[in-house]
Amino acid sequence: MLLRWSGLILLTAVASVGLELLSVPSAALFAGLVIAAALALAGLAPRAHGDRPPMPRPFGLAAQGVLGVYIGTMVSPDVLTGLGSAWVPVVVVAVGTLALSVGGGALLGLHRKVDPLTGSLALVAGGASGLVALTRELGGDERMVAVIQYVRVGLVTVTMPIVATVVFNAHTGSGSGGGISASVLGTDGIGPQLWGLLLTAVCMGVGITLGRVVRLPAAGLLGPLVLTVIAELTGIAGSAAVPLVLVTLGYAIIGWQAGLGFTMDSLRAIGRVLPYAVGLIIAIGVGSAGLGVLLSLWTGESMFDSYLATTPGGIYAVLAAAAAAGSNITFVVAAQIVRVLLMLFIAPAAARLYQRFRNRNVVAEPEMADSTT
Repeated sequence: MLLRWSGLILLTAVASVGLELLSVPSAALFAGLVIAAALALAGLAPRAHGDRPPMPRPFGLAAQGVLGVYIGTMVSPDVLTGLGSAWVPVVVVAVGTLALSVGGGALLGLHRKVDPLTGSLALVAGGASGLVALTRELGGDERMVAVIQYVRVGLVTVTMPIVATVVFNAHTGSGSGGGISASVLGTDGIGPQLWGLLLTAVCMGVGITLGRVVRLPAAGLLGPLVLTVIAELTGIAGSAAVPLVLVTLGYAIIGWQAGLGFTMDSLRAIGRVLPYAVGLIIAIGVGSAGLGVLLSLWTGESMFDSYLATTPGGIYAVLAAAAAAGSNITFVVAAQIVRVLLMLFIAPAAARLYQRFRNRNVVAEPEMADSTT
């Protein structure tokens, strides 16, 4: 078993470095997912012990907590003030994107290979890594969600520069987003990372405990996220930055959780669903672009900036494109973060409500049929 774990860790590390060089978002998560799935299908992955999954639950919970704190550190007062008086339009458009996502997910959930909860979470346009992390907690199929979410992020990341160049005549291939990247990613020094380590430990310990007490959905992710956002907005967090090694390890663990559960049957099922999912992803992208037009007319921001602000995913690619094109970065970053937070907090609840509604209808139909016979 030790040899299997060593092989998984080594191959994931190598793949992560390669994907980082290719600027793949959340490279360690994607690498962990692909490597773990490949080893599982080849019969070379770490095995489960009885009814317990291969990945011990405490490790998965810790990974969710690290990711929650990491996402929370993006919500700084300086970033959010970039919205100025555009708060209402941005929130309305973000809710519109959420509605498109959940609607698309509901349609995907009609496929016989996809349950309603999994379908809804798989197409939520924001926080792909966070959604993969909390899918297991909510009872969905994290393998399906992970694959479809990364297809979504990949499509958005690939098509965004094309749309920017062809439609808006904007140049996104040069320039550097280093200033905004350092601020958002929190990689601007050892001091902030040491303070971030303490912040991570406190927000994880207190956030997960309180989240369970108040029965917060996916408390492992959302509990620490809530506390970190509060710490950021009140100034307690200061310049804290979650150590990169913890973030990378957290991403890898979340990827392993999903990947180790792959079987040939699950792979075939995902293959059958993927064409429908891609069609819905494209439809959501087109709908989000329409919301970008509305946002531009409402706020007076340029069409290109509004397009970047409403792009349904690929937040790091969006920031790089905004920096290279000389866009209103603070507005784009703030709008994107508002979208991610709304998706992570509201989408799981909306998915659960839809699942309950559909399950009631499924139960009610046989009862109605029996009463008419």
